[in-house]
Amino acid sequence: MDKRIITRNFSRCAHTYDRYADIQKRAASELLGLIDQVDFRNILEIGCGTGNYTLLLMKKFKQAKLEAIDLSERMVEVACEKFKRGEVDFRVADAENTELRENYDLITSNACFQWFEDLRKALRKYKGSLSKEGIIAFSIFGPGTFKELNESLKSLGLSAFGNGVSFTSQEGLKSILEENFKEAQIKEALYEETFLCLKDLLRKIKYTGIRGEGFGAKMLFTPRVFERLQDCYLGKFKKIKATCQVFYCRARKG
Repeated sequence: MDKRIITRNFSRCAHTYDRYADIQKRAASELLGLIDQVDFRNILEIGCGTGNYTLLLMKKFKQAKLEAIDLSERMVEVACEKFKRGEVDFRVADAENTELRENYDLITSNACFQWFEDLRKALRKYKGSLSKEGIIAFSIFGPGTFKELNESLKSLGLSAFGNGVSFTSQEGLKSILEENFKEAQIKEALYEETFLCLKDLLRKIKYTGIRGEGFGAKMLFTPRVFERLQDCYLGKFKKIKATCQVFYCRARKG
């Protein structure tokens, strides 16, 4: 993953993100439902984006001190506008590499960990930052995300879109969690959206920043390529649809 490109993409869409991020908002609500404990004192949210999940955390865990980190300064700026000064301790930082300030009862993240360079290493680090019985809970996109788009691109001999094909599998997540935590749980959900045309799908991808590093560097996305891709898509699936594969993970420090 080239984090410079990923950060740039998210920063560019900071002010359009909330309008298009339906799946991410749905995942945030679903993830919150997995966290049944409520007596947290210190919570760290990683990859807070524009603060939608942050709002849910603050409302559910009213007594907790909440710290939120994101790589994109513009995303954090948008998030800050949703809160009163001092309600949340926001920081612009790379959560894989930054020093964490204290032990947390809960470390949580919504639709962010798929962008990490080394998820295994990061989760080991977060384990060390949890309190004795601390919990980690996160949602993460799986390799089945945008499978229709990637299948259509492959049929035309074109590069896969973004990094969906290299996202961590459920088996990989299970291995990492069981290696570091106890009581590990993983739940899979598939969300399907339908679009009027390919352009609408690509617009949604663009304005939610989830294109990762975009199309392959050598691909020239001309009108002719676009037309061929849409025809291929419709030939294969009869409509322009997109699947998002999301894994919901929860574990306790072991």
